[in-house]
Amino acid sequence: MNKKKKTTRIKHRRNKERMRKILQASLLKAKPKKVITTPKVEAQVETEVKVATEYTIKKPAAKKPAAKKAPAKKTSAKKPWKLPWSLYH
Repeated sequence: MNKKKKTTRIKHRRNKERMRKILQASLLKAKPKKVITTPKVEAQVETEVKVATEYTIKKPAAKKPAAKKAPAKKTSAKKPWKLPWSLYH
C-alpha cells in the first residue's frame, strides 16, 4: 500500500512540475501588454475658508434597547431507524 501511495505522489509531483514549466514557457513567448500612459495634469488647489457663523446643536445619541436573547433551541430526540414494512414480509 505504501508503495502505491509513494508512486502516485511522485507522479503527481512530476506532472505538476511539467505543467509549471509549460506554463512558464508560454508566458515568456506571449507579447507583453501595451501600457498607455496619460499625461498628468496637476489641478490648482483652491482652498475654501468657511465662516463659523451657524452654531450646530448636537443631539445626544439615542440609547438602543438591549438586544433580546434568542430562546435556546430544543433538540428533538431522533427516532431509531426502522426497516420499511415491505422488507419485513
